[in-house]
Amino acid sequence: MPETRAGEVLIKVRAAGVNRPDLMQREGKYPPPPGASEIPGLEVAGTIESVATDVREWRAGDRVCALVSGGGYAEYVAAPAPQCLPIPRPLDFVSAAAIPETFFTVWTNVFERGRLQPSESILVHGGASGIGTAAIQLARAFGSTVFATAGTAEKCAACERLGAALAINYRETDFVSATRDATGGRGVDVVLDIVGGDYVARNLDVLAMDGRLVQIAVIGGARAQLNLVPVLQRRLTLTGSTLRPRTVAEKGAIARGLRERVWPLFDAGTIAPVVHATFPLRAAAEAHRMMEADTHIGKLVLVV
Repeated sequence: MPETRAGEVLIKVRAAGVNRPDLMQREGKYPPPPGASEIPGLEVAGTIESVATDVREWRAGDRVCALVSGGGYAEYVAAPAPQCLPIPRPLDFVSAAAIPETFFTVWTNVFERGRLQPSESILVHGGASGIGTAAIQLARAFGSTVFATAGTAEKCAACERLGAALAINYRETDFVSATRDATGGRGVDVVLDIVGGDYVARNLDVLAMDGRLVQIAVIGGARAQLNLVPVLQRRLTLTGSTLRPRTVAEKGAIARGLRERVWPLFDAGTIAPVVHATFPLRAAAEAHRMMEADTHIGKLVLVV
């Protein structure tokens, strides 16, 4: 049983989301931050069992989903109170467990760092992933035009059902030329990328004037060779972030933004997390194998 520290709540976990950083942690490539649990799991949903004496906003029995720095694959987890959010009214524990890691990531990167506006357009790489399905829905809900890439016809169709104006099978079509054709040669205002490597230069090519490239992962490689002239000529911005090492205060600020701007969309049924499959907690290894096979659309969730 984890012990709660000042500012934390103890959550009885009903479901926990599975994310690619969990795989990296298992492989020894993404250790937890100092002081965090060594148990994998970055997002949970459940009921609050108890609260620290200094916590005022939550009480025992509240139904919450929470972003955690580790410890999610368990029956109980301690979570910072500012990183907890009420479970949206239409959602059950399984769907709620699929929210925190992806929607925190999309909100801070696409809308805070990428500054995506309603009249603008965005290209989302990995559109059928947990991050991708969240980004497509949110961008579309706020009035932006969305393009996406995915690796199969089935995944492309799923992206378009979620609101993408065009989904590009990157195995068959060059996404740069396809996106430029779809925008009349202008390009897009924001690119959300999880690949890195040789995608970086291509992402810069597809950006419009004053475009922003937001890098949130580097599964295709951490190094890139760039021609900086287009950056100067089109006033481009390259930015990015990681979520797990950020402070409780920073994550709490993201949570407040979500509650104010995104939670009404959940409550209205305008958006919803996409859950591909669930597994009992004891079958976490099976969930990891499915994620490694990359055949899923949306999120994988462990049920406690």
